[in-house]
Amino acid sequence: MTQELAADPALGRLADAVLIPPFPGGREPDWIRAALTDGLAGVTLFGLNVQDNRQLAALTARLRAATAEPIIAIDEEGGDVTRISHQTGSDYPGNAALGAIDDIGLTTSVYAALGADLAALGINLDLAPAVDVNTAAVNPVIGTRSFGADPDLVARHAAAAVTGLQSAGVAACAKHFPGHGSTTLDSHLVLATVDAPMSVLRTRDLPPFEAAIAAGVRAIMPSHLRVPELTGELPASLSRRALTDLLRGELGFTGVIVSDGLEMRAVSEKYGIPEAAVQAVMAGTDLLCLGRDQDQESFLAVKAALMAAVRSGRLPGERLEAAAARVAELRAWTLAAWQVPAEDRAGSAGASAIGLVAARRAVEVSGSLPAPGRPLVVQLVPPSNIAAGAVPWGLSPFVPPDSYREISTDTHPADLAGEVSAVLAAAAGRTLIIVVRDAHRHPGAIAAVEELLAARPDAVVVEMGLPVWRPASGGYVASYGAARSNSRAVAEIFGLAAP
Repeated sequence: MTQELAADPALGRLADAVLIPPFPGGREPDWIRAALTDGLAGVTLFGLNVQDNRQLAALTARLRAATAEPIIAIDEEGGDVTRISHQTGSDYPGNAALGAIDDIGLTTSVYAALGADLAALGINLDLAPAVDVNTAAVNPVIGTRSFGADPDLVARHAAAAVTGLQSAGVAACAKHFPGHGSTTLDSHLVLATVDAPMSVLRTRDLPPFEAAIAAGVRAIMPSHLRVPELTGELPASLSRRALTDLLRGELGFTGVIVSDGLEMRAVSEKYGIPEAAVQAVMAGTDLLCLGRDQDQESFLAVKAALMAAVRSGRLPGERLEAAAARVAELRAWTLAAWQVPAEDRAGSAGASAIGLVAARRAVEVSGSLPAPGRPLVVQLVPPSNIAAGAVPWGLSPFVPPDSYREISTDTHPADLAGEVSAVLAAAAGRTLIIVVRDAHRHPGAIAAVEELLAARPDAVVVEMGLPVWRPASGGYVASYGAARSNSRAVAEIFGLAAP
């Protein structure tokens, strides 16, 4: 394969110019540095590349030294999806909290602060914001990543988020076109379908993308899902009708179309990653993400597939050249943005205090809460969301170990009674705080809450996902997210942390 790639260096450089592969660990391997020198567009960073801020800044500085202004992308939404703070949870609440507050100026400021943090770490493309309209309450992959279920609200905040990020010199990427919010399946695992006519998409799902485009968003990410009337049997990410005809032609988007991870089963299971890459570029994609766990072999396979498709005439060389030109324009934009002194950009590194301000404003309290004291916290833990990963969340950092219990929402019903009994025994004479996350999606969580409340109607339920299901009585707190800032805002309410 190496000889084949070396046989046509000009075509190889053209293929490199549309790729941002990942790599493992906190230090870039030799092949990444060499590829950057030879024309690779850049890289995508994930949590496994991040140890701490100092290490990350040093890593991006070395990557930037290898070539002129490479794309250094990361999936940093704040809220429940964080890479730079995957060890602790994000300082910024996610979109659901910002949508619940519905203060456009605050959303702009939060995203400007997040952008300033990313810029200080050497990152110039944020694969955010998610601008899906979350109309399916049981959506397993969007949820709190969305600003809400109302298209107008989501559109307002989509524009604000784009404006905030890009004012800090970091390119924004609105996702997941044409909208993942009405699905009940996770495209990381299967090909989901939006079974709605285009008339519904135009009024429900597309307005936030139109708002992002009007705000000057530099990139848009299509989703790996079917819209039968638009894409037929193809996912939108591989559909020319979705990307070239609708997104570029009708909506007038002129920026970079960035693929979602090509390792996601919605496309890789049927096509394989190299073939999915070729079809994505044919459909109109400009920049290809290969996914967290891919390696040099996968990168070379995709590169070879692109070159072979051009040689055979299946992928017009002009299409690859156009993609590379758009990526070059994005790199030039980031270079120009970073030539503005940092103090003159919006936001400032370390401005995460605004995240706590926002998280506090998002908290909703109903019913009566207990007086501050020594509570027992029981946290009902659902399976990790694939997009978010295993990021710490909840109130455990704010109570002693002997004041904290966990129950898995996957606990077998036969074992649930024993776990509930143990919690009730430990909570005797103490305030009981029950923490859940998207309880409406997990029958085991609802069952546990109802059993606990039957014995302790004075207990308080804290929902750190979407507050769709609420118990019939008792105190109730909704935080609209489980970021570190959300957790602290809730802890302050109970007197577990000082304001």
